[in-house]
Amino acid sequence: MRIFWLRVVVCGLFAGLGCGAGHAEGRLLAAAGLRCDAAAQPLAVEDVAPRLEWRLTAASDMRGVGQSAYRVLVASSQQALDAGQGNMWDSGRVESSDSFGVVYRGKTLAAEKTYFWKVMVWDERGDAAPWSAVGSWTMAPAEWTAKWIAQAGTTNETAEMPLFRRQFAVRPKLVRAMLYVSALGQGEVHLNGRKVGDAELAPSWTDYRKTVRYEAYDVTAMLRQGKNAVGVMVGNGMFNVVKTPERYTKLENSFGRPMVMVQMRLTYADGRSEAVVSDASWTAAAGPITFSSTYGGEDYDATKEQAGWDSAGFRGDGWKPVSVVDGPGGTLATEVAPPIEVMKTYAPVKTTEVKPGMTVYDLGQNFAGWPDVKVRGPRGAVVKMVPGELLNEDGTVSQRSSGSPQWFSYTLKGGGVEEWHPQFSYYGFRYVQVEWTSGKGEVASLTGDAVHTSSQVVGEFASSNEMLNRIHHLIVMAMQNNSVSLFTDCPHREKLGWLEETHLVAPGLIFNSNLQGLFAATEKNMADAQKADGMVPTIAPEYTVFAKQGYGVFDDSPEWGSASVLAEWSAYRAYGDVGELQRSYPVMQQYVKFLEGKAKDGIVAYGLGDWFDIGPGGPGLGKQTTLGVTATLMLYEDAVTMAKIARLLEKPEDAAGYEALASRIGTAFNARFWNAATGTYDKGSQTANAMPLALGLAPEAERAEVLEHIVADIHAHHDHVTTGEIGYPYMLRALMAAGRSDVVMAMMMRKDPPSYGSQLEAGATSLTEAWDANPHSSQDHFMLGGAEEWFYRGLGGIDFDLSRVVNAERITIRPAVVEGVDWVRCSYESKLGKIESDWKKENGSLTMDVTVPAGETGTVWIPAADGAAVTEGATPAEKAAGVTFVRRINGAEVYRVGSGSYHFTVK
Repeated sequence: MRIFWLRVVVCGLFAGLGCGAGHAEGRLLAAAGLRCDAAAQPLAVEDVAPRLEWRLTAASDMRGVGQSAYRVLVASSQQALDAGQGNMWDSGRVESSDSFGVVYRGKTLAAEKTYFWKVMVWDERGDAAPWSAVGSWTMAPAEWTAKWIAQAGTTNETAEMPLFRRQFAVRPKLVRAMLYVSALGQGEVHLNGRKVGDAELAPSWTDYRKTVRYEAYDVTAMLRQGKNAVGVMVGNGMFNVVKTPERYTKLENSFGRPMVMVQMRLTYADGRSEAVVSDASWTAAAGPITFSSTYGGEDYDATKEQAGWDSAGFRGDGWKPVSVVDGPGGTLATEVAPPIEVMKTYAPVKTTEVKPGMTVYDLGQNFAGWPDVKVRGPRGAVVKMVPGELLNEDGTVSQRSSGSPQWFSYTLKGGGVEEWHPQFSYYGFRYVQVEWTSGKGEVASLTGDAVHTSSQVVGEFASSNEMLNRIHHLIVMAMQNNSVSLFTDCPHREKLGWLEETHLVAPGLIFNSNLQGLFAATEKNMADAQKADGMVPTIAPEYTVFAKQGYGVFDDSPEWGSASVLAEWSAYRAYGDVGELQRSYPVMQQYVKFLEGKAKDGIVAYGLGDWFDIGPGGPGLGKQTTLGVTATLMLYEDAVTMAKIARLLEKPEDAAGYEALASRIGTAFNARFWNAATGTYDKGSQTANAMPLALGLAPEAERAEVLEHIVADIHAHHDHVTTGEIGYPYMLRALMAAGRSDVVMAMMMRKDPPSYGSQLEAGATSLTEAWDANPHSSQDHFMLGGAEEWFYRGLGGIDFDLSRVVNAERITIRPAVVEGVDWVRCSYESKLGKIESDWKKENGSLTMDVTVPAGETGTVWIPAADGAAVTEGATPAEKAAGVTFVRRINGAEVYRVGSGSYHFTVK
């Protein structure tokens, strides 16, 4: 009894610090993975009311654990937080299961100030977990006193890229140094002789007249008392693309000559601070990069290096004062996309001397990045590296699929082994052809650096079927290779942000990587690209207007512009960021209004149609499906989606308007394209039938017949696809929804074109642009990657959607157990935690291992024939702890399960 009353007293004294109510120990572990505005310890938060999130964890053997409440403390110092003082914000105990999207509601946050926070959570019984580890965020600068600077006397056509520098002093007792930099087009910032950070190709590509991104770094550890130096080197990037007659140039588009803005805040122990900023006191000189083009490559002359240019004490003979210039006009904004970094290095799997003095290195994998070479030789010798995806018949490198001519070159300074890789130009390639164009040296080694977004890998898929595993690899490689600071279509020939892929294959992208930041960056690029009439072009940023080149049909197509609605919705379903929806809502409204204005009698009949479908003639504009089918269905899907978004944002009048629009467009579509005599849509193509079926527009009584026509057409084409890139994901979704993954499996097993297998047979190591791996098309293009959704949501059965009203259905696990696959291992590190779905067929039984993250409830569909016995562990499933039987339907038993891990067996 004394122990009980002692506990009551202690809890009374420390109730604000989180004692449980009624139980001695909580079932939840300390919250983990603290993030602010979806980033871990961000250094330049611009939101005045940032959103906080954390991950719930529990012991692996616990089931049904949930969060009933939370308490957040935010403090202005680590010491205050350690003392349990939320002097900026103490949320108090909040009765809520929310673990993300928690809006900061404390005191006003100061610019460039770091805040520290932690969270305590209570489990479903009211017991408290320990406090989390401490997280932090730093607010962005409120104002910029730095100036844009450029090398004096240069133009946007000056070939040699400039270097910039400034020496400065640091007083004693420095406690914090924050560096903010934007180097256009791409830049590297150095402090005291060392590169700052691991980012490559920074900042992000944008419409620089609207938005200019900057990076933020804590550089305290890189500075020393006394003299210091900051230096910046730049390349042209997408900021300055000029015609290079002897080298490949996809487009011409310049925002100006290379320029730099730097602002560094030094804070001392006495509370005083001072700024080091780019201004007229800086100096510049031509650097060793003698050619810089995002399309044509990069040349580097090591004989022009100036040792110590980025260090204190450098003499700087010949360096001249910079010019203070006007910037491109865009608003400075912190990076939201994760940095691009070197993510993997490939060593040669084969080296061949194809001609005297010419060697080809096969790196074994088609990837995006650059070669890294170690050479030795005399001063002035020049080594030239030609990258490419394919080989010519004579074994030399071909660039016919990727934009030609492009190369990288390095001029040696002499005196031992020298290592170099390009810094501001990358390419998509597997092979590198090396030759000496001047002098003669020796290549000590050559490797390839894969350069793409550092977004966290969150998905894993593997199966007993090696063909499926190889297809999965094919698609994932293309997705990674085209995820930089935006989603590109290919990493060499175009490097443009074509938008249709961001919604058509969004599920596959999202299952594999945490792309919340990249989707946010894409949404801003679309907002910047939107025209006054609401039109969203096919690419964003809109670096070129195709009509000026005689290709006007490529400027505006509903299947591309609808990404402004559908990509944003895909991101919300995965990441639940209501704030992003609110920011993007006006853009979406304007686009839907624009597209509605293009409809005639409810039909939108313009654009690119079902791009790259299979039919007579070469690939390109849709041939199997009447122009107007896909575009009208885009408007229909946009309207349905906008109704959901409007209700989510508590705009009921808007929602009713969009529901009415969807009804009008759906009615018009069925009246125009439904053929009751044949039981098909339009001309009966796979796309024309699959899209209205997948979107729920086909009349209920006719859905089975429409599905039969799709399946029959696939079989009539010997289990081949005929859709283009627009129709393909919808066809897969229609087949999955109807339980016909057997048909999808049959298509996956084909090795003749059009198929994934034919690409593998052709030797592809990343997804190709054309179904048949046509060597004249890109060999690294993810637009046909819809199968990735089937791997995770179909075979793996993981169906994740934060927009669902019923929380237990946000995580739905419904695997397709098909012939030709004996087992599947599948997992997805979702916003709510890790979801796992593994199944195996063995000795006439089926086993399923399922994991639902802490704090969540899931719905699990167990494939089970009538009369089959379903157990969880050794217990009948309906009697197992944490398991509730829901119903039997369509050859499956449906259960609700609490958080935890489960082992089901069907016999």
